[in-house]
Amino acid sequence: MKLWKRAAAALKDRKSLLTASLTRRSTVQNPDLETAVIHATNHDDSSVDYKNAHRVYKWIRASPANLRPLVHVLSCRVDRSRSWVVALKSLMLIHGVLCCKVPSLSEIRRLPFDLSAFSDGHSRPSKTWGFNAFVRAYYAFLDQYSFFLSEQIQRHRENRKLGQKDSSSLSQDLEQIQKFQSLLDILLQIRPMGENMRRTLILEAMDCVVIEITDIYGRICSSISKILVKIHQRATKSEAATALKIVQKAMSQGEELALYFEFCKEFGVSNAHKIPQFVRIPEEEIQTIERIINGAEEKPKKEEPEEEKAIILVEKQPELQTIITDKWEVFEEEDYYYNNRGEETKVTDEQHRKDEDKNLMTMMMMPLIVIDEPVYIHHTIPDLITF
Repeated sequence: MKLWKRAAAALKDRKSLLTASLTRRSTVQNPDLETAVIHATNHDDSSVDYKNAHRVYKWIRASPANLRPLVHVLSCRVDRSRSWVVALKSLMLIHGVLCCKVPSLSEIRRLPFDLSAFSDGHSRPSKTWGFNAFVRAYYAFLDQYSFFLSEQIQRHRENRKLGQKDSSSLSQDLEQIQKFQSLLDILLQIRPMGENMRRTLILEAMDCVVIEITDIYGRICSSISKILVKIHQRATKSEAATALKIVQKAMSQGEELALYFEFCKEFGVSNAHKIPQFVRIPEEEIQTIERIINGAEEKPKKEEPEEEKAIILVEKQPELQTIITDKWEVFEEEDYYYNNRGEETKVTDEQHRKDEDKNLMTMMMMPLIVIDEPVYIHHTIPDLITF
């Protein structure tokens, strides 16, 4: 029976490939791109087509005109299929596209398909309920993440038109951290819940999720260290209260992340084999922050600004302590330029692009590094998530 299902699925893929080869090229259809998408989202749950996923990402990075054909073929494929394998591979593919960070992604906003009520139609619900839940949770994150990235790119464009740098007020910084924390909450809902889910494809998808979790949590920690400095200088009572809530939530999420990584390690997720040392702030440090926040409004503004200090956490037995340092951990921001066709694209030199392409095929197999230095957990977001 299982062999028959595999044969039937392979025939469906061949039929789709034949249809794509007969498609005429237009502004919404690209036969070569469609063929790559079909290969990358095939029905085989025992392997992932890295080569064709890589081709899709190169097309998206090459020209904004390729985004529309991708959205078209991916939407059609998801809408026609009731296979959890095709649905999950489609989500992994769009996840990689979002990580390309090209300006044209602002046109997508929400995902072009809806998997919020997905249900596999090829097996009994008693066997596929875990896969269905996994697909729905992954979709929920990517749908919100896509909208978040669109807003970020749009704001960058507006600042460029006004001739302004990408600067933001304290209230905007706080709002962005809260959005990151909301995204992290959704990410933590993505987990395999059935013993029959120990499949190659599920493990590959979890590798993508673990990388994203580590990046977003690192961004949260980095942003908190910066807003705490601003709070000492010019926070209102409302902003200080919001900042305190953010710090408390970051502590809570750090505990949840530790448990999540333990679960992933036991399940066999390769990127979770080495669990990072997530930062935690002891209760006495929170009380100190509360005292500073409560007196923030009454603090007189100094005419000459003090040299900025960064707040980091170091491990101390048996607990952590907070240290003030003059050395900031540097996190690169995304820069853009206009190419010779007048299209806005990401700044990068040729060697950097070659390195990114080389790392594309191996990114998901890289284990996470345990942090031994006393800094916030952070790594540069992968330019592409491969699978």
